[in-house]
Amino acid sequence: MEKLTQMFLSYLEEQRNYSPATIRAYDDDLHGFLRFLLRRNFRSFHHVSKDTLRAYLVSLLEAGESKRTVARKIASLRSFFKYLRRQNIIAQNPALLLKAPRPDKRLPAFLPEQAVDLLLKAPDRATREGLRDAAILELLYSSGLRASELVGMDVGDLNREEGVARVRGKGRKERVVPVGRSALQAIAAYLDAEGRTQEIASPLFVLKNGKRLYPLALIRMVRGHIGRVSDLERKSPHVLRHTFATHLLNRGADLRAVKELLGHESLSTTQVYTHVSTERMKRVYQKAHPRA
Repeated sequence: MEKLTQMFLSYLEEQRNYSPATIRAYDDDLHGFLRFLLRRNFRSFHHVSKDTLRAYLVSLLEAGESKRTVARKIASLRSFFKYLRRQNIIAQNPALLLKAPRPDKRLPAFLPEQAVDLLLKAPDRATREGLRDAAILELLYSSGLRASELVGMDVGDLNREEGVARVRGKGRKERVVPVGRSALQAIAAYLDAEGRTQEIASPLFVLKNGKRLYPLALIRMVRGHIGRVSDLERKSPHVLRHTFATHLLNRGADLRAVKELLGHESLSTTQVYTHVSTERMKRVYQKAHPRA
């Protein structure tokens, strides 16, 4: 069973071009299921039935896993058993009709425009580190990038003349996103201070030792700056991605255009931001209307 699991993970990496982070998530999910099977003396996936998967689902919920986490693990199993069936390793797919618990809807956290103004002024631009942090915050808010997309950028991915950047998203798919004037100016100031304007192949954002900025360092930096201007519970770089999308829709942007900017494959993924805008509208109505 371990060998088949590794075959599937190799398939995701080599043929589906999944990112290392996504493959690690599949790895964790599948090995959790393997441990469940081994505790029950399973030695082959041939004996796994829909009832087996239901029992696994129940065990996850009883262990206190959230509905969202359980739904993700079930999605991983669906993909895995679909792969086994296509390879004729199993005769039937036990996960074909398995239903995962519907996760509770969680509206994305975002910053109001006033807080964003404070956030972008927070870094000390008299220092090289402050210039870097300012450029990062400006770019995250300007273009709605994922953390992995930002840390993966090279200097040559930014076209300052045209005001666009090339980013590599999920599944290593590339897209071109616009970059606002403030972000371009902040990035130019940072690169000029670093003396790296001509280093096309070098990482766009680096640590003090000159190595590429990595995701955890980015998360810590963003969390610290957001914590100074907001009491949001979640303070990750993704908050600025949520903020980017929410502010665009609040100011009349087309939902399909926002979908393309974010690099979403499905419009339904982007539609969560319409709920945010609707909730904001309701609050304004309740506060302002005399007979609300």
